[in-house]
Amino acid sequence: MNTLTPLVRCSHEHVSLAVFASSAAASLAVAREVAGLIRQRQQEHRTVVLGLATGSTPIAFYSELVRLHREEKLSFANVVTFNLDEYYPLPPDHPQSYRHFMRTHLFDHVDIAPENVNLPSGSVPQAEIDAHCRAYEEKIRAAGGIDFQILGIGRTGHIGFNEPGSPPHSRTRLVTLDPLTRRDASGDFGGEEHTPRYALSMGVRTILEARRVVLMAWGQHKAGIVRTAMEHEVTAQVTASFLQQHENALFVLDHAAAGALTRFRTPWLIGPLEDQGLAWDERMTRRAILWLSRSRKKVILKLTDDDYNEAGLQDLLRVHGSAYEANRVGFYQLQHTITGWPGGRDPRRTQPGDAPARPLRAASAGVFPKRVLILSPHPDDDVISMGGTLCRLVEHGHEVHIAYQVSGSNAVSDESLWRALVFVRDSGLADAATTAQIAAWCAAFEATGALPPAADFKRWKGFVRRQEAIAAARVCGVSPARLHFLDLPFYDAVTVRHRRLGDKDVELMGQLLGEVRPHLIYAAGDLDDPHGTHRICLHALREALARRAQEPWFAEAELWLYRGAWAEWEVDEIDLAVPLSPQEVLRRRRAIFRHETQKDLALFAGDDRREFWQRTEDRSRRLAESYNTLGLAEYEAIEAFKRYAPDEFLRHVQL
Repeated sequence: MNTLTPLVRCSHEHVSLAVFASSAAASLAVAREVAGLIRQRQQEHRTVVLGLATGSTPIAFYSELVRLHREEKLSFANVVTFNLDEYYPLPPDHPQSYRHFMRTHLFDHVDIAPENVNLPSGSVPQAEIDAHCRAYEEKIRAAGGIDFQILGIGRTGHIGFNEPGSPPHSRTRLVTLDPLTRRDASGDFGGEEHTPRYALSMGVRTILEARRVVLMAWGQHKAGIVRTAMEHEVTAQVTASFLQQHENALFVLDHAAAGALTRFRTPWLIGPLEDQGLAWDERMTRRAILWLSRSRKKVILKLTDDDYNEAGLQDLLRVHGSAYEANRVGFYQLQHTITGWPGGRDPRRTQPGDAPARPLRAASAGVFPKRVLILSPHPDDDVISMGGTLCRLVEHGHEVHIAYQVSGSNAVSDESLWRALVFVRDSGLADAATTAQIAAWCAAFEATGALPPAADFKRWKGFVRRQEAIAAARVCGVSPARLHFLDLPFYDAVTVRHRRLGDKDVELMGQLLGEVRPHLIYAAGDLDDPHGTHRICLHALREALARRAQEPWFAEAELWLYRGAWAEWEVDEIDLAVPLSPQEVLRRRRAIFRHETQKDLALFAGDDRREFWQRTEDRSRRLAESYNTLGLAEYEAIEAFKRYAPDEFLRHVQL
């Protein structure tokens, strides 16, 4: 779909919806509609008033508008803009101010008149805030109101900075930011303690008065709140739900953000699958049976015909003939994901009656030992997300390589580096001049709580993370000779929002693939990390695979995606489940503990206050409990993966 044509609304949805394969395709479609409105108004010799949003969501939208201006002569001479919000207090030239954001991504690249650009001021004196907000509202009214309002949605469900509890009649005002909103923004400000607590924001009523409203949302981490805003009742606790009351509002989503909607997650609740262009394939069958097992609080093999009928799953009974047969299908599908041999068995040691290494179906299934490449975006993602499986692969004799894609230096606090510098200062290992310089840096930190600006500090912080990764890999039995520190250059952008995949990133990934020629690739499919590193790293892998697709090893390779600290696979999406013993869980914990700078309180922990080892153990134990409650064996913990053939990954996975 290349235009903003809404899907036929189903009974569960209370606002119009358009879904695209990727955020890039969706952004282009929104930009085309805005460009069409601008050109129409130009022909009518009228201005067009745009309400604009900031954050990562609309960046591709702005990029397309800039391209249209440069390559297709789209003029912004008749455009007036009003931005939704601004942090307070924050000067306009601050790199994280929304005025700076808009200049960087749009205003400095098009022919919009400076007097037509309007944003709330983050530097207005506190005593003048109310008057400033009233003047902002009056300026919107004087311009004729907003014709087209662009929105994102925060994880609290906010639009603009209208946090939970904002009333429907609210206007532009000073607001207090929700703790979750501040944690999500903390990476841009160098930590939560430096993130503003307040903002100036258009009110809900101001937004709802726009003639056309388009809300854009990308990624799995937005799926739950999107469903709440679209399918649940209107409530001030989720201000995006007020858009249900707008006659011309549209939610524009990528597949991941739409994934929790009833039409995609449980489409049998809407009606027969064939009427929706769907079928009872293996994945849909497993999803429905697992959903039924959980909703009925029964193990799979105890589900009855009545359970299926009362839940609206009569069609599944028709396909399989009875609950007994359907149960067997669902049970065996799930059982066949479980293996203690993630790399396959050594055929020389396989005995008659041994359980098969079921999930491996690639051309390399009979190859032993295998060359295994584990891609870790940050230096600790490998042990956090698949530490037990990593150890198992090493113990089974496979040639295991680990590639750390970025340095992780941004997640090392000044205090952590200061402790290392104190050791060097006091150890007598450095010469007198170096010791004196280090002493000056330490004194500066002790006086101010921050190290002074120095080009080498970032490199040294990366070196700290590298040594931690080497120590963790040693716990797992991986030789330093098989560790690869790629230091992909995209990570060194000035801010998180400026990070872009470059040709050098892809080249480095391709060189690694050509060197290792892996049979198995494990990569982070956890695309919802707060700072986008995992997504860019997976994109780098995708582009590198595309460039290496003609090499002989490619046809035999198999790709397994893991998720870690930020998200989990739904059970119906799991293709490989590796059970862990209590001893393996403890070994994984020891490996995670080697990342000392990330322990106790990592610099960018996101909105989850638990330590990474706690998240890992809770997640893997919870998954094991899920398998047990569905009627399968009881394990201490399980690590899970989703499988792709590399060519399938290139064809179907949108990033």
